[in-house]
Amino acid sequence: MNNSESQPRPGPRIIPRSEHNISRANISDNALRVLYRLKKAGYGAFLVGGGVRDLLLDRRPKDFDIVTDAHPEQVRKLFRYCRLVGRRFRLAHVRFGREVIEVATFRASATDEHKDRIHTKKGRIIRDNVYGTIDEDVWRRDFTANALYYNIADFTIWDYCSGIGDIKSGVLRLIGDPVTRYKEDPVRMLRAVRLAAKLDLTIAPNAEAPILELGELLNEVPAARLYDELIKLFHAGHATRSFDLLIRYNLFQYLLPVVEKYSQGSRSRKAFKFIHEGLQDTDDRVRADRPVTPAFLFAVFLWYPVLDLAGKLAQEGRSEAQAMLDASSLVISEQQSQVSLPRRFWAPIKDIYLMQRRFMSRRGVRSARLLYHRRFRAGYDFLLLRSKHGEVGREIADWWTDVQRLEPEAQKKAFFVKGRRRK
Repeated sequence: MNNSESQPRPGPRIIPRSEHNISRANISDNALRVLYRLKKAGYGAFLVGGGVRDLLLDRRPKDFDIVTDAHPEQVRKLFRYCRLVGRRFRLAHVRFGREVIEVATFRASATDEHKDRIHTKKGRIIRDNVYGTIDEDVWRRDFTANALYYNIADFTIWDYCSGIGDIKSGVLRLIGDPVTRYKEDPVRMLRAVRLAAKLDLTIAPNAEAPILELGELLNEVPAARLYDELIKLFHAGHATRSFDLLIRYNLFQYLLPVVEKYSQGSRSRKAFKFIHEGLQDTDDRVRADRPVTPAFLFAVFLWYPVLDLAGKLAQEGRSEAQAMLDASSLVISEQQSQVSLPRRFWAPIKDIYLMQRRFMSRRGVRSARLLYHRRFRAGYDFLLLRSKHGEVGREIADWWTDVQRLEPEAQKKAFFVKGRRRK
């Protein structure tokens, strides 16, 4: 423990309801039910983290997380539809239909020594079920902007580390020594990028500098957890800015190493440009409240590695279709070691890729059937992206756009025109 950590820590600055903008009208009814039931049972109950931060910024929170001095087993006794989850952190999930309210118990600070807190040799915390008080809990949180507590007892906000001031200043600041905190959990580097992108914040210099040196710690993070973080980075409406920051801090290579492995030099620049354009389309869809899928996202990420490997396999004598299929399998399998993509998305990615060759033909039964392929829309959107990138002639993309708008009889005529075969 360093000298600063051994000094008495400050208590909270308590902001009364009259001095902040958070209204219960903007808090989930189910989150309020949990807060009030905990309070009625005699426990402390606070809304914490991103929910408080977003409400202060007049944003609509995605989740409402709650902390309390009740232990997980005590929380479970209060709610009929509650189950305990997690091994690294023991949490209570209270379910109301499709909405799940996460309830955590206050934990002791990360500087305390406890036999129930387990670290790796390099400092990463792999288990932490050490319960404490709110005065301890705040110091184990990651960023000052996420360390704000809304007290349901009197509707005040408790601010221990000038989180409100940092939010107003547009600064994302880590609590504690950044190097130590990143070593405890390397995913904090990705969280810093995500929050900076999402909220248009500037990462504080002392939190920014170590990222450039500690990126390789992400190699120690389970591949399934990195997949979850990747989806948060790229499916929340700020994918392009997240991508730019990942490149800036040399973190992208630890998420998608196959992109740089198979695409070198000018080819790498083309691949990154293609990814950027694909992520811009993803952002547009999210903002328009249209569906997005990890299959399409990874199809964009892996396209150039697959395309380059398929070219090499075709030169060895495999058919174009088989080369594309084999290359897809090899690249996806290799990617699994770093960020594991669930198997249910493998087939859709391969279908998207295989359809690209079929789009080049616009005549005959096989081409006509493509309109009824269950993943036609994803393949077509990918075709549009490739056309925008200059890989496919605009006339081909326009033709497939127009044919979808025709009546069934007109569609048949389009695919079975007499005369010279369309190309």
